[in-house]
Amino acid sequence: MKAIFPGSFDPITLGHLDIVNRGAKLFDCVIIALLNNPAKTPLFSIAERITMIKQETEKLPNIQIVEYDGLLAELAKKLTVNCILRGVRNEKDCSYEIAMAQANKTLNNNLDTIFMVSNPNNSYMSASLLKEIANAGYPNFDDSVLDNWVSSAVKQMLKNKYSK
Repeated sequence: MKAIFPGSFDPITLGHLDIVNRGAKLFDCVIIALLNNPAKTPLFSIAERITMIKQETEKLPNIQIVEYDGLLAELAKKLTVNCILRGVRNEKDCSYEIAMAQANKTLNNNLDTIFMVSNPNNSYMSASLLKEIANAGYPNFDDSVLDNWVSSAVKQMLKNKYSK
């Protein structure tokens, strides 16, 4: 069975990776679907995010990465996938994700959503908050605080972006 794990992954965090790693144990294939959302201005380009994801998941043989825009339910039909994998950090995420799951089910009746509760260490961190902390802090703070939320490779990419 295949699952899609969608997101913007701008950047990919340890929270994302926790869900990917756990999902890779449950599913034959986890397709990381990188959303190209024209409504957002990402820090990292699609190519940079794909590179990040590849580096972070290179030891997982059952991971695929696809880029998409449009509706996730349509991508699932195209890839013949019947399961969406989502991480839930808190009550706010849960409300949002339930609404998304119901919309996706309406658009594609064969599509179900599996929710994984995040590791408590990741329950309050989002990529947006991470970027805000990194941006406010560079170049004059101890960036070891970011080790709690991203890998050293992603931390370096953040540092390169914000030190310019």
